[in-house]
Parts: sequence; C-alpha cells; structure tokens
Amino acid sequence: MAEKIVLRALRKADFKALENVIRKTWSYDKFATPKAAETLARVYLSTCLANQTYAQVAEVNGIPAGLILGKNIAKHRCPLKYRLRQFSAITRLLLSKEGRDILNFYKDINGIDSQLLKKCSKNYKGEISLFALSPEYRGLGIGKKLFQCLLNYMQSEGIKEFYLYTDTSCNFGFYEHQGMKRQQQHKQFVNVRGQKGELEFYVYDMTV
Repeated sequence: MAEKIVLRALRKADFKALENVIRKTWSYDKFATPKAAETLARVYLSTCLANQTYAQVAEVNGIPAGLILGKNIAKHRCPLKYRLRQFSAITRLLLSKEGRDILNFYKDINGIDSQLLKKCSKNYKGEISLFALSPEYRGLGIGKKLFQCLLNYMQSEGIKEFYLYTDTSCNFGFYEHQGMKRQQQHKQFVNVRGQKGELEFYVYDMTV
C-alpha cells in the first residue's frame, strides 16, 4: 500500500513525534541513556525552533516523519515560547553529570560551526536551521519535497543565498544532490561518553 504523504505547517502536537525523529536521526541512544537521549532531543528541537521563521512538516500516514526549518535572518525574532521550552530542557540535562558532559560536547560543536561560518566571509540572508527525516521514510522523495518547500520560502522572501551546518554524522551528500556547495570543512576527533571517532564539520551554501 502506498504511503500517504502530506506536507503541512508545524503544530504543537507534532513536538513529541519530531523529538523522536531527531533522536533516531542522530542516534542519541548510542551515547546517552534513554532519559538523557529523550531530553537532548527536546533541547535540540526547541533550540532549532527558536532559530527559525519557517517550518514545514512531512506527515506519513498521519504521523510526523520529517521537518525542515528555515530562517530569514533579517526577520528573525526568537519566539519566547520556544526559548522557555529550551531553557526547561537544558535545565533538566544540567541536573546530571551525563547531561552536563553532553551539553559541553555540543557547546564545542557550536564553536566549530561558528568559526567555519566566519571563514566563509559572506553575509548570508538565510539559513536552514534544521532538516530531519525519520530513517525509515528515506528514499520516498520526502526529503526533496521538504527541500523544495524551503527553496520556495527563500525565493518568496527574496533571499538569494543561504547556508546550513552539517557533518559526517548526517547524510550530507543529499545537500550536494540538491545543488548546495561545500564552503568550509573541519576535521575533529570527538569523544562523547566513550564513543570515540572522527567527525568532519561542514558549511554548505546555495544561491537561488
């Protein structure tokens, strides 16, 4: 039976399902206890929601399965409701050593991302704040549809050039297939609660 795919605006009722999408997409349970993984997904979603002016959800058979968030940098104003949700989730993580270790790891990643963006020496007008699709629904063309929605938004806002952060823990090849170009990269050895390895961090951009 064919999957019923619907693209629509974000709803508050989607949050829990989208947190699970994020948790699976970035494999939080590989380096965190279930409770910490759940809270981390909430932190990440609320952080991204505080950093967007456009949100589109992909629903498969009535269940939220993917999300793309975009930002018109000039128009962005941080929504208080998402900032409060972020603060609440971060506070929960700070209560345990595990949570503090994880937050420090992501703080370091944010620092790497900021340096890479600075090296681009460009005055971007837009950003893809988040792009996540549940692994079991990849290959159905949903990612391309969400990306096209984002492109349509950028064009409607008069944004000619936008960027995103990604790394080798993501399917970064997807962005290249959509026409985005890698502008900066940085290789870093990471150790997240015993999970050791090498990650490459990237900035991609696109002119429309």
